Amino acid sequence: MTAAAEGGAANAAIIKLLAKQLNVPKSAIQIRRGQTARHKLLEVALPAEELQARLEALTRAR
Repeated sequence: MTAAAEGGAANAAIIKLLAKQLNVPKSAIQIRRGQTARHKLLEVALPAEELQARLEALTRAR
């Protein structure tokens, strides 16, 4: 991630990237812990099985 960690720009960039990769709206992703830290806990509004399938598809595509 190359966005500056000022004013939440880096967090917004992470959410935008994940939303695009997972094919969900940005509003479906929330930072639950670590808003100002390097390590973050994210919540994605998808059933666990669907999220796992989308993440696996991303890793296979690379």
